[in-house]
Amino acid sequence: MVTLQGKSVYNDVCMGKILFYARKEQVIVRYHVDDTDAEIKRFHEAKEEGISQLKKLYDKIVGSVGEADAAVFEIHQMMMEDLDYCDSIENIITTQAVNAEYAVGTTADNFAAMFLAMDDDYMRGRAADVKDVSERLIRILQNEDTEMEDSDGDDHYIIASDDLAPSETVQLDKDKVLGFALQMGSTNSHRDILARSMGIPAVIGLGEEFKEEYNHRYAVVDGFTGTVYIDPDEETLAAMRKKKEESDHQKELLETLRGKDNVTLDGRKINIYANIGSPADVVKALKNDAGGIGLFRSEFLYLENDDFPSEEQQFLAYKQVAENMARKKVIIRTLDIGADKQADYFNLEHEENPALGYRAIRICLTQPEIFKTQLRAIYRAAFFGNISIMFPMITSVDEVLQAKAIAAEVREELENEGIPYRKDVETGIMIETPAAALVSDELAKVVDFFSVGTNDLTQYTLAIDRQNRKLEPFANTHHKAVLKLIQMSTENAHKEGIWIGICGELGADTTLTEEFLRMGIDELSVSASMVLKVRNEVRKLDLSK
Repeated sequence: MVTLQGKSVYNDVCMGKILFYARKEQVIVRYHVDDTDAEIKRFHEAKEEGISQLKKLYDKIVGSVGEADAAVFEIHQMMMEDLDYCDSIENIITTQAVNAEYAVGTTADNFAAMFLAMDDDYMRGRAADVKDVSERLIRILQNEDTEMEDSDGDDHYIIASDDLAPSETVQLDKDKVLGFALQMGSTNSHRDILARSMGIPAVIGLGEEFKEEYNHRYAVVDGFTGTVYIDPDEETLAAMRKKKEESDHQKELLETLRGKDNVTLDGRKINIYANIGSPADVVKALKNDAGGIGLFRSEFLYLENDDFPSEEQQFLAYKQVAENMARKKVIIRTLDIGADKQADYFNLEHEENPALGYRAIRICLTQPEIFKTQLRAIYRAAFFGNISIMFPMITSVDEVLQAKAIAAEVREELENEGIPYRKDVETGIMIETPAAALVSDELAKVVDFFSVGTNDLTQYTLAIDRQNRKLEPFANTHHKAVLKLIQMSTENAHKEGIWIGICGELGADTTLTEEFLRMGIDELSVSASMVLKVRNEVRKLDLSK
């Protein structure tokens, strides 16, 4: 038996034969062209064909994975039309008098390298998208088939490869594919997001030890631990079969929880909301029966734009979420740019320690014109639903009062202009710095709610850079200091009659659910896929004991 360790993408178990996906190697030959205008025209024709193919791919899979996850192919369409991307290709063709295939390949390498150099895991994951888009263009230019061929006649198999592009992932026959086992990969890539949506057990990052010589060998993929067993012994096989049975049974139980209350055995109720990163994610939140949106990361509009998003663009995005959630609560976190989330057009200076630098509310308070544009859009959108505002990275009462003063100016402007808006929008803050937790008794007097951002609270409390992988062994998310700060914030919130929730990763940690409820936490906001699991944990608890 050979045991390989990687990273889990989707928690489930599968077993069967390994089938290595044999991707046709793409060979790009550089050659001189006399007519560069004709070559640029050839590139544009290929681009139009590529966009058409991506639209068909979206239509093909939206029914099986939902709008939120099929949106990757809308993103690929935007990448294909991106001005910087297209300008680079055209510039290489013109200045070097070379063929379009070479220009696309060179641009892909340059853009992928740029994304891989970024600190943010999500942005690093976009390198694979650039490669996927570019490879599609090159295949079209070379008159090659862009559809994935079924590599084997086996009824069921574990697909193996060095990596898979999103377009390759969705073209796999879901009825045949038992799971994924890949040499490379990032858990933030669109391929992995699609794998989770398709409910396919997947392990990535197995490294070069996962070789093609294992093709057609029997294996087990344990998506819970990120382990792959090749030629498993009887003891391992028996244990994995039992684990698979338990997993299937758990899924069936979770399905029965749809529409049920988040209430403990002794009658304590708690709200369970979903975290989202864009309007498209609302589909998944509703599908998983979330009671509301506890964290809407509004910075997606800034990260996806080449310039500051307009008031109208923001208004339409927020309005869409509010209307889709009907009267359910939607908490919009105001701009949280900086640190690991950078947008070039902000022209932020290089910082030695950006996590402790110019970011989030600090940008908003020193550049109020940016802040006011966003607040105008939020107040207008709130007219169409139950929207709340949440300020990030707060460390003092003074920061909150400054933010609320700007919000008051915005409401007055909208009133004077006769633009419909909602006046009674709930305003809260994130407790994600030790300073905020320590003065939470004062902060609770000036806001309507708290939401604990446990990712940053852990980082700042333990003095650990969460982007530094070498520090992972020291990042104890259950550290007593972190939990004491949450407890302190909860007690101070309730003394002033306001509610408190958790929107960081710890909200989905079911080993802490009971402790959070005993503290008095009123709301847990988690990834949509975790809503039913957390509900299940809540309904098993008896806090009277």
